[in-house]
Amino acid sequence: MRLDDRPVLDDSPPQRLAQRLRQRDLSAAPAVLNLVENRAPAYRVAIAELLAGVSPAALGGEARAHVVGITGPPGAGKSSLLAQLVRAWRALDRTVAVLAVDPSSKRSGGALLGDRARIAVDPADRGVFVRSMAAGERLGGLAPATRAGAHALAAAFDVVVIETVGVGQSETDVAEAADTVAVVVQPAAGDVLQFLKSGIMEIPDVLVVTKADLGAVAQSSRRDLDAALRALGAGETAVVAVSSPAPASGFDELVGALDAHRERLDLTARRLRARRCSALADYVVEHGERGLRALGGRRAATALLAEQDPALDVPALTRALETAAAAR
Repeated sequence: MRLDDRPVLDDSPPQRLAQRLRQRDLSAAPAVLNLVENRAPAYRVAIAELLAGVSPAALGGEARAHVVGITGPPGAGKSSLLAQLVRAWRALDRTVAVLAVDPSSKRSGGALLGDRARIAVDPADRGVFVRSMAAGERLGGLAPATRAGAHALAAAFDVVVIETVGVGQSETDVAEAADTVAVVVQPAAGDVLQFLKSGIMEIPDVLVVTKADLGAVAQSSRRDLDAALRALGAGETAVVAVSSPAPASGFDELVGALDAHRERLDLTARRLRARRCSALADYVVEHGERGLRALGGRRAATALLAEQDPALDVPALTRALETAAAAR
């Protein structure tokens, strides 16, 4: 059966959940997400124990999963693209976890599109896990628990996807959480100069043009984006055109482009940066701008994190920030 958004009761302590992830037990995923999404102070220690159990020190190295960020403006076709991309990965026998961050309902606080009806996957496929996460009041396109969830699930799955809220310029947080970021745009998305100014071109490792079945207009957009990337000195960034409606096309090329970026990546350095960014984000959520000022500002906090042992996990790095703030 497909593991979905329904609550799963699991009394396993965090150490047991971490062990199940290390053993690549995919059925642990719902309980893991239930834990990291609980923001009650009493659960903070449990979440820290879980993340310590899937840290590089516990795993003997970085988690094997490829953490892929999927982002882009509203209406670009991210969910349809993701459904086809999951099929392409499963055809290669890769297990996939999708953390889909949706806008929050102002009334209930829940995810507006929590059923993920637009990400069509085989309900009988045990190798796919899809979970919606409400963005809450956080800017940057990521839910508060997204980073922790991605860190944890990366120990068990081959691919972990973070699909962010489609809000455009404010989504650069995903670049700090993922190994590879794919920015999705649709043909005729606007003047190339305006696209350059939007800031979204600062974050992609792969650019994806959807609706390639439109023909000439899609190819024109692809050429424009190639030119824009060369103007930025980022000509090595792949631009891939895909079509999601049947018969789908371009997804083998897209998987190849994502894999090629992963192969070029200094994964240890990227993951270390991601852990430090996560620690700073968690600290700011907990202590706000006042706490950040107590450290001397964001630049000082970043410098303090750079001085810490690279083997520390996210909760330990967050505690280091808290200790430093208390000492000032």
